[in-house]
Amino acid sequence: MKVSVAYVTKAKQAVLKVELPEGATVQQAIEKSGILARFPEIDLTQQKVGIYTKVVALDAPVPDGARIEIYRPIIADPATVKRREKAE
Repeated sequence: MKVSVAYVTKAKQAVLKVELPEGATVQQAIEKSGILARFPEIDLTQQKVGIYTKVVALDAPVPDGARIEIYRPIIADPATVKRREKAE
């Protein structure tokens, strides 16, 4: 089956295609994609992952055609950022 693994930073983004056997997990897809070597700051013990914006566990099975997303940690409260932007 074919899936993609996506990660985005302020400076760059990557969407890597991966071919996996049936029953593969999210973690197996991430590891096979090579994205961890490309973005060494990714820490799967701390960062959440999802499939099409729905947060899932690393041991969740991956359906064919899925887009696995690795989410960056939130560094500011989104409500605070919006208020700051309006004040400027």
